[in-house]
Amino acid sequence: KHAIAELVSASIVDGDHIMLDDSSTSLYIAKHLKEKKDLTVITNSVEIIVELSDVEGWNIMSTGGRLKSDSLALVGSQCHQMIRNYHVDKVVMSCKGIDPAGGITDSSEYHASTKQAMMAAANQTILALDYSKFDKISFVKIAELSDLDCIVTNREPARQWLQLFDQLHLRCFYP
Repeated sequence: KHAIAELVSASIVDGDHIMLDDSSTSLYIAKHLKEKKDLTVITNSVEIIVELSDVEGWNIMSTGGRLKSDSLALVGSQCHQMIRNYHVDKVVMSCKGIDPAGGITDSSEYHASTKQAMMAAANQTILALDYSKFDKISFVKIAELSDLDCIVTNREPARQWLQLFDQLHLRCFYP
């Protein structure tokens, strides 16, 4: 996850307004972003809020919502309402599975609907996921692959994935 975090961090520039989902990958990314200046971070992750609480010069915003204690995520209609009030440069999110036919999927309707709201509020969607999520389908669909702008992963995807990304004009970064 450190390699993914480094690659995502390189795509975030000083002054960006970003949304980070409540994934463990986003927590690693938040730790790698601390050298950036003047970021605005909107997140539904209690852990990310705590992680970034000591960074000076940033605007850290919570989505609010109902606490999902197993993931320390804020979810639900209040969360979505807050997200809809903002427009950001980039959303960085993860998922439980990515599949050519099944798209991008997650294990929970709460997480999937929050990620959908974040995607709708962003100019650019970055999917950050470790290689084990490829060719997996989870419970709830978040989006189609064509809805993404960029994929960041920890190792080179198989040739058929790279060909699909080329067809979709989807940038893919890996170490």
